[in-house]
Amino acid sequence: MDTTTVWLVLGAVAALIMLASAVVLLVRVLKARKLLVDAGIPLRSKALVWAAVVYTVSPVDLLPDPVYLDDIGFLLLALRSLHAAAASAAPGVAKGAGATQGILKPERPTKPRPDAVR
Repeated sequence: MDTTTVWLVLGAVAALIMLASAVVLLVRVLKARKLLVDAGIPLRSKALVWAAVVYTVSPVDLLPDPVYLDDIGFLLLALRSLHAAAASAAPGVAKGAGATQGILKPERPTKPRPDAVR
């Protein structure tokens, strides 16, 4: 294999990794969009998410276009801010990834016993 082929393969692998990262982030942004409907989320968090989306698709970048680290970083910051705002706005929801304490579970309706006195 000559060096040109090696560089083309490495470039293709890097492009696929960046594309996969962009798709994952797009899915997370679309899922987070549902959180924006909640009235308890402050306007700052909503605006930060939309600013991150606009910055990601805009041609103006801090780093050159083949490197999407600034776009990905800005989107992750916006999603983290949105997640924190949604967690603080929703009562009874656990804070932090994987936390199970504080989650309210619905109570099961109890069936009356057949031998119970009415």
